[in-house]
Amino acid sequence: MSTAAAGMSLGKWAACGMTGVVIAGSLAGYGFYQDVFGIDTAEINTDGWGDRPTQVDGLHNILLLGTDERAGEDASYNELNGIRPDVLVIVSIDVDKGGVTMVNVPRDTMVEIPPCEANDSGGGWSGGVDQINHAMTYGGMDCQGNTVETVTGIHLDHMVLIDFAGFENIVDSIGGIEMCVPEPIDDPKAHLVLDAGLQKLNGEQALGLARSRDSTESKSDLERIENQQRMIGAILREVTSGEILSSPSTLYGFLDSVTDSLVTDENLTNDKMTELAVAMREVDLGRMNMVTAPVVEYHANNNKVALDEAPAQDLFSSVAAGELVEEPDADDEEATEESNGGPAPSEVSLRVLNNTGIDGLGSQVESLLAAEGFLVTESTNPELRAPDTTTIYHGPGQAEHAEVLASALSIAELVEEPSLGEELELVMGGLDWDGLNSGGAEGGGEASLEDVNATSAAEDEVTCS
Repeated sequence: MSTAAAGMSLGKWAACGMTGVVIAGSLAGYGFYQDVFGIDTAEINTDGWGDRPTQVDGLHNILLLGTDERAGEDASYNELNGIRPDVLVIVSIDVDKGGVTMVNVPRDTMVEIPPCEANDSGGGWSGGVDQINHAMTYGGMDCQGNTVETVTGIHLDHMVLIDFAGFENIVDSIGGIEMCVPEPIDDPKAHLVLDAGLQKLNGEQALGLARSRDSTESKSDLERIENQQRMIGAILREVTSGEILSSPSTLYGFLDSVTDSLVTDENLTNDKMTELAVAMREVDLGRMNMVTAPVVEYHANNNKVALDEAPAQDLFSSVAAGELVEEPDADDEEATEESNGGPAPSEVSLRVLNNTGIDGLGSQVESLLAAEGFLVTESTNPELRAPDTTTIYHGPGQAEHAEVLASALSIAELVEEPSLGEELELVMGGLDWDGLNSGGAEGGGEASLEDVNATSAAEDEVTCS
């Protein structure tokens, strides 16, 4: 891993999200990035939502909305119909059990939309049955959030909206994603032509596949969601491989592409984002699972769907209560505790000295180490000791403290310095600085997730011969 983002396990925090949309919302968790890139906010009046579901301790639920603004020749569509989300995902983060469940709700699902007040985003709605994503037209993010929470019974803590077309830039910023295409695709509507086989998709191709219905076997939105879920995993695997974060310029471009058209609720502050990022740092890709809400054909229109009530409500209830994610395996926890022996990070005091030549990197690493629990007293440039390789200097009797710090870094040499007391010095070397260690633990939860046909972000279930 490299530079500023590695410490909070950026890829793992990113996995709170869905496709580029989800990554966009989750990467805002690095508070200093929100200031640098600028993220728009929307006012959400949850007081007007009526009786809300119970908020469960340890669960953080984020509604992620991906919109396709139909630029260019299709822009007139929005003028007539308003902007509606094409992707609706409830991301449930269980910080106690260390798992993430992403629930896709198909956009064509017919539901009872509750009354919504008129606002700057829409003319209001008196209440009644309509397609779930039409709530956005009636009252913007406020009405859409109220609708999803009412229909699912899942308490929503925050909301994130991004233009889905920005997905193209996100994929390009990470150098493309590797995908298996089982059959050749020629979909003029999605401007997509692909050969069969394992291949690297650029942003334009990935966006086409995310949009394409005609390339699926039954030309349905549900199968398109399956392709989108596969792309989530591909993006997350690419990001967490570490290669994407190998240089500050690559990281900056990635974050810039992600946050360019992002909108969050005004209560999703830097502190709350960072808190979630810290809580998520130990979550493994294998414990990040995606599921689609069970649906059936809508009786009045076979081009629409309705929730398959019994299994859908079972799913929503399990997610709302945090019951879908199983406890981590006890043996894994014991192994993690044994490997983390020695002083706690909160007992390790240090100064961060930036010798990389990259302005501002030291303060970013200071924030990341502080988020990991370390006591960072200062971030500055080195004076007395300025090695080209990353080095942790420690005083006599502080070797264990230095080892705890070293375990949080991708690479570091330990050197005893008699002149130092209890405080350590971390010198970030210009030749080998490789960020913080991503960590991560294996997880379980497979049995209950199998019941809802969940797929993991850890691997693609579609294989090419």
